[in-house]
Amino acid sequence: MKNLIFILSITYFLGTFNMLQAQDSAEVLEEIPFDYISRNPIYDYDAKLISSTDTVPGFDTYENKLKISGTIFKSDGVTPAKDVILYICQADDNGEYILKHENDKRYVYNRGWVITDAEGQYTFYTYIPGSYSHSKELRKINPTIKEAGKSEYAMNSLIFEDDPFLTKGCRKKMDKKGMTNILTTLKKDNMYETTYNITLKEDGSDTQ
Repeated sequence: MKNLIFILSITYFLGTFNMLQAQDSAEVLEEIPFDYISRNPIYDYDAKLISSTDTVPGFDTYENKLKISGTIFKSDGVTPAKDVILYICQADDNGEYILKHENDKRYVYNRGWVITDAEGQYTFYTYIPGSYSHSKELRKINPTIKEAGKSEYAMNSLIFEDDPFLTKGCRKKMDKKGMTNILTTLKKDNMYETTYNITLKEDGSDTQ
């Protein structure tokens, strides 16, 4: 009888220990996923906070504030695509990428995430980045997109119509490829505004 009680006690203890250990592991994975460092930063958003509108860190401090809004459509080009995640990152107004660390992972500070609403719409409040000093690099905003059930993929960088380094030759090459990732901005009060729509392809890429 004593042996039975002892065995039952040990079994209960081990079961409780394993359960607590599993809970601890679950909490750690929920807080810091096992693939956090290696995975694409598009997955590093806060699920409790993501919405169809986001503001990029530093928005209030930069002079050339920019509002990007648009609609993401399904492959038919008509039906709004809801619950699509769109991630952007960009350099600062000097053309330099501000890098920071969190949980041993390096990331671009000026970044943001949105998830399209029922109408496929999204809005970013950001700024027009600069070109790196003494270079002729285009000002770029780098987007990545993620549809439900499909892998994420990088889109063509968004560039600006009035960029002095956007040459005629570059425009012609883009036209031949059917690329429409040039943003035309309009100044309203203290902010530039632009519309950028995206049509998704069936194979998981995008039409820009």
